[in-house]
Amino acid sequence: MGASNSGKNQLPLSTVQYLTFFTAGEEYAIGIVKVSEIIEYETVTTVPNTPVWIRGVTNLRGRVVPVVDLAAKFGLPASNISKFSCIIITDVMFQGENLTMGVLADSVSQVIDLSSDEIEATPPFGTRVKTEYLLGMGVLGKKFCLILDIDKVLSADELLAVTESATDERSAHDSAMDASNIRASNTDATNKEKHFEAGA
Repeated sequence: MGASNSGKNQLPLSTVQYLTFFTAGEEYAIGIVKVSEIIEYETVTTVPNTPVWIRGVTNLRGRVVPVVDLAAKFGLPASNISKFSCIIITDVMFQGENLTMGVLADSVSQVIDLSSDEIEATPPFGTRVKTEYLLGMGVLGKKFCLILDIDKVLSADELLAVTESATDERSAHDSAMDASNIRASNTDATNKEKHFEAGA
């Protein structure tokens, strides 16, 4: 009896929650602990000289967040944007620190609980995703979802390069705006001087 109760008490400890979502007709899952929030797909600014799977960057309350198109990352046609499209904000590990990134999803499906015996090993064939990107395959009734190792889906170095490029571009834009404002201010001052001289 005691052993049985102990086993039941330990069961929840081996159960993990995952957020499932669809991309290019495939259902994927990310550990819920890696997901900070889900936002609507709104303004995403493209960044020059970045991989095709970097959709761009979005402004998340003042932070520059790269947005990754998993379909393009996995060698499929780029995702089409619909009213169900959203961005899953996640945290990936980089040199022991969290780096925020966005994952473009065609739609979010559900939050599921999977125990260790409901996760199958990834077969070496038959999936569109490299096996090193996967933690396994979650059993969802008669079908499976691919559980992503989000820390390995893309390199943090590439993410940092995109973030820095976007930050530099924004700084250059801000500098250009400042220069434009200074020129406008100088022009106004010159016009005022001419006006006073004409009046005198």
